[in-house]
Parts: sequence; structure tokens; C-alpha cells
Amino acid sequence: MPPINYQLSYWERESFFRDIDIAVIGSGIVGLSAALRARELAPSARVAVLERGPLPLGASTRNAGFACFGSVSELLDDIGNQGEGPVWALVERRWRGLQRLRQRLGDECIRYEGLGGFELFRPEEKERAERCAEAIAHFNRQVRPITGLAETYRLANQRIGDFGFRGASQLIWNAGEGQIHTGEMARALQEKALEAGVAIFNGLPVKALEELPNGVEIQTEYGWSFRAGSVLVATNGFARHLLPELFVRPARNQVLITAPLPGLPVRGCFHYDRGYFYFRNIDNRILLGGGRNLDEQGETTDEFGTTPLIRGALLRLLREVILPGREVAVESWWSGILGLGKEKAPIVRLVSPHVVAAVRLGGMGVAIGTLVGEEGAEVLVG
Repeated sequence: MPPINYQLSYWERESFFRDIDIAVIGSGIVGLSAALRARELAPSARVAVLERGPLPLGASTRNAGFACFGSVSELLDDIGNQGEGPVWALVERRWRGLQRLRQRLGDECIRYEGLGGFELFRPEEKERAERCAEAIAHFNRQVRPITGLAETYRLANQRIGDFGFRGASQLIWNAGEGQIHTGEMARALQEKALEAGVAIFNGLPVKALEELPNGVEIQTEYGWSFRAGSVLVATNGFARHLLPELFVRPARNQVLITAPLPGLPVRGCFHYDRGYFYFRNIDNRILLGGGRNLDEQGETTDEFGTTPLIRGALLRLLREVILPGREVAVESWWSGILGLGKEKAPIVRLVSPHVVAAVRLGGMGVAIGTLVGEEGAEVLVG
């Protein structure tokens, strides 16, 4: 809770909050990418990033670190809802975003591993598994110009035994996917931003934005305000607090991580149930999350926390399918907040003369966040 009657001193206002040209709200992958790009486009501008939490509070450092761009079942669902054109256009943007992230920070820095992505099917999903298998050839033709791979998707049923899964009837491998360490990614983005002369203010919650003839008045939760020449809002699942006119629906994802597991056979990123569940290896542990489709109404929230229903579903998947017959201790739980909408395409546009939105990443922030942030900066700086 921000303290009451806290006002800036003369020294603070003059040294830290005077003559800000570009203010970016949100210090996740989108916000920091936007700040870096704005600095490149306007080298003499004073750029500041405002973050309400001690660390990026949302999804950028609270996700699973999947460098993914679309499993077969998820893309089939999207095609049914939107048609092929918009889906492949979005896949192309996700692919470009991943390459841009890797180029900007370097694979070693973000601990990128191109182990591929796997989609797991169980016997009760026989019809869906068959439809996905039949779609592979067509999907490979569609994504070949995007990934440059002759065969992006392929059946990998022979590897089920390698991972030790129980009750898995089909695996589809995506050769173009990988995994990163999102904590190292966020730290590297922060370091690059600071090196570029971007100011980062953590623990500074923004309450409202007021459009002015020559800029924006930024009202903070502390009761004081300051001005910036222009503002980029990169708060994704929290966007409705500042820009209620945008259709961005928050969605909570619950996540667990196990204690270290000697001899862990699982390597790679795995999707299950159209991407609603996901798991991976990290530091000889299993990170497992998702399940918001079990309680869509309850998980349409920007409140952090976990629930018995989804915790139970994740634990069953962990103990019955992923690591059957093993004693598994869960070390910790957390949650992250996504930004969704009727369409999966992000919102990157001018919402008033001096304010740009770069939000609604659709659960694919690692893939598309760098691109969305840079596009937002280009709209802002012009």
C-alpha cells in the first residue's frame, strides 16, 4: 500500500522526474524492449521505465520460459475461430519476435536451448490426436517460409518411452522451438536499458494518465504526479486499469516447480490440452503450469494466487503422467497474469495523441514481446 501524504521533495522532482521525454509503464519484456528501441530512435531523449513492483509484475518473469510459436492443436483451434490467414500471420510475428530477442540478448545470456517443443496426447484424446497428425503435412508447408525448416512438425511417438511418461499415446515434435531462462532474460534487458541511459523506477504504481496539449500527466498511487512528453503502456494483463477502453482480459496462470530430481529424463518444452497445460525441465526440476480452462471465470482475474482446483489438476498430471511412480516434492507455487482478448493478435496502436498501447500478448510474451515493444516504440517516436 503506497504511503499516505508522501510528496516529492524539490530535489527528487528536479533530479529524477523533470524533463522526461518518453515514459514506458511496465518493465517486462515489452516495456524494456520498447525503452531500448525508443532510445535507439531518439538518442537524445530522456527515457524512463515505471514499474509498480520490485520486479516486472505480470508474466515476463512468472512464465515457463517457452520459446514457442504454436502447437498443432492450439493452431487448429485458432484456425477454426479466425481462419488460416490471421493465424499464420501471427505465427510469423512470433517467430520474428523470438529471433529478435535472441539477436538482442544472445543465446548464452538467456540460456536458450533449442531442444524443440512437444505436444502430448493421452488415449482419451484419440480424435484430437488424429486430426493433429493429419494436419502436420499442411502445417509444414505453411510454416516452411517462416522457419526455413523443411519439416517443422513431425510425429515423435518413439520418444514417449525416453521421457518416462505414463498414459501418453502420441507426441508431436516442433523442431523450431526451444526454452529460455526468463529471469536471466529480464535481468539482461534491465542491464542493457541501464547501459543505454534508460532510467528504471521500481515500486512506482501509476494510477491514471491525463492527456495534455503537449504531453501526458502521470498520476501515481502516491498522490503526486509528473509530466512526460509521451507514454507507452506495456502493462499487458493489467492494461484495463489505465486504458479501460481497450479489450484486454486478464487471465491468471498457476505454476509449480519441483525440488531437484536426480536422473530426470524429461528434456524440452511440452504442451498438453491445446496448450492449456505446459511443462519443461529446468535445473533438474519439472516446472509445470496452466489449467486455467478448468475455471475460466475464476481465472479471469489480475489477482495473484493459487486455487485447490487447479493445484490438484497440476499435481495429478505431474504424478500420474509426467513422473509416474516417483516421489515428487513441490518446492514452490506462484502465478502470473496474462493479457488476452477475442483475437490473439496484440494491440499496438496510438490511443491518444501522446499515448501508445503495446499490450495483449495472448500468452506468447516470450515469443512476441520483443517485437511488440519495438513496434510500440516506433509508433510512439514515429
